[in-house]
Amino acid sequence: MLNKKLQPFTIILASGSPRRQQFLRDLNLEFIIKTKDIKEVYPKYLHGKEITNYLAELKASAFAKELKEKEILITADTIVRFNGKVLGKPLDENNAKEMLRELSGQAHEVITSICIKTINKQILIDDATDVYFKKLTEDEINFYVENYRPYDKAGSYGIQEWLGYIGVEKIVGSYFNVMGFPVHKFYKEMMNL
Repeated sequence: MLNKKLQPFTIILASGSPRRQQFLRDLNLEFIIKTKDIKEVYPKYLHGKEITNYLAELKASAFAKELKEKEILITADTIVRFNGKVLGKPLDENNAKEMLRELSGQAHEVITSICIKTINKQILIDDATDVYFKKLTEDEINFYVENYRPYDKAGSYGIQEWLGYIGVEKIVGSYFNVMGFPVHKFYKEMMNL
């Protein structure tokens, strides 16, 4: 349905995330992937969705001069927020384990923003989901990090992986948002484009 509506357009996904790529495939969209190395740095005075909105826009702005008529650029950013602190992607194995120890037995918020950009228009979408973890054992944390190597994931975990199966007790909000792409909001905006 969406594919038919967007046929005259070339969709550019500016993300190396296999999950985001799969979401677009599952929506039956044809797209190309273009990525750029963007330093994901934001002003310290920003909080919550201001951070993800800023970073999604920052990623889109890197393509602004090369965007053509009939092209739609999609960028996104996800953060995990816990106790007023932002947990991004882990630096290494120790940092990943440290993050999971912090999240263990606690609730945290996952925020994702998507920027949809054409040469004439820019739309920002954001979503937030509360995730509740059980108390994780040290063995569970070690097993997960050593076997799943979650170094490309905000907060050091993927809800769709083993740790999500055994560790997530409850979520309030969109499951797909926790995976880094609030598909329901994206679909609605693309249908209205």
